[in-house]
Amino acid sequence: MRIILVIFIIIIYNNCFGQTETKMNYNKLSDFEKYVIIDKGTEAPFSGEYYKHNLKGFFICKHCDSKLFKSEDKFDSGCGWPSFDDEIDGAIKQVLDADGKRTEIVCSNCGGHLGHVFFGESFTQKNKRHCVNSVSLQFIPEEINQEKYMKETAYFAGGCFWGIEYHMKNVPGVLNTQVGYMGGKTKSPNYNEICSGETGHAEAVKVSFNPELVSFEKLCKLFFEIHDPTTINRQGPDIGTQYRSEIFYTNEIQKEISENLIKILKNKGYSVVTRLSEYKYFYIAEDYHQDYYNKSGSLPYCHFYRKKF
Repeated sequence: MRIILVIFIIIIYNNCFGQTETKMNYNKLSDFEKYVIIDKGTEAPFSGEYYKHNLKGFFICKHCDSKLFKSEDKFDSGCGWPSFDDEIDGAIKQVLDADGKRTEIVCSNCGGHLGHVFFGESFTQKNKRHCVNSVSLQFIPEEINQEKYMKETAYFAGGCFWGIEYHMKNVPGVLNTQVGYMGGKTKSPNYNEICSGETGHAEAVKVSFNPELVSFEKLCKLFFEIHDPTTINRQGPDIGTQYRSEIFYTNEIQKEISENLIKILKNKGYSVVTRLSEYKYFYIAEDYHQDYYNKSGSLPYCHFYRKKF
């Protein structure tokens, strides 16, 4: 009887807590990403990042990083959304849409909404079209091992997060960037709260990268070379604790590399005030802050590259 009771408790625990832990390991989503992936919304046609995307590689789920589609199966259907006539085996699940007519497609791993699938349109020989929201996807270039790619994360704060992201985003080996808030006491802050200077948070950038293609040390050097690490709570015309210089390390290796680079700069005569803090939590900023300079077509006003190493 005791054995049966123990087994029952284990089953209940796994059902109640094991699934929650899995969900907690999913990637954090912006408000718009949640609207599409979780709430089954749709991005506007012809607006997605991957609609006219023709590079070689593969596409993964923005929510859980599961591989979904290969670039060789992508084609232009003229519909305004990325189209694929095939999927990676087992990656996609088909379910009846809420409208009772169309067939929705979701990620088999996390259940995130991707779009819809249509048959019999004769676009390709496979006669199948997965119509997918770009915001549900992330692209992994061909040069990264497609069977087993590596990903590491770094967090940098050094003035307005627009400028830091601008310089980090296009470094070869960087997979993705997001701007947000970290290092303070307020949970899930918004931009107005950040501007008050009372949250304790800094404007920060999350940089996801493949360490086989670019090292943390290289990214850390770039961080020091695109902002002034000698000013306290200020970067150019921006003044306040949210504009402080800080690195949020995720492991002891990142901490050691950061300490060594700061020591090198100090030996060169730079009065570095950059803080080093252990990573705890990153709150994604509002959608209009993401990839700001590429969206606006403008350039950073207080982040400029200056060689220091």
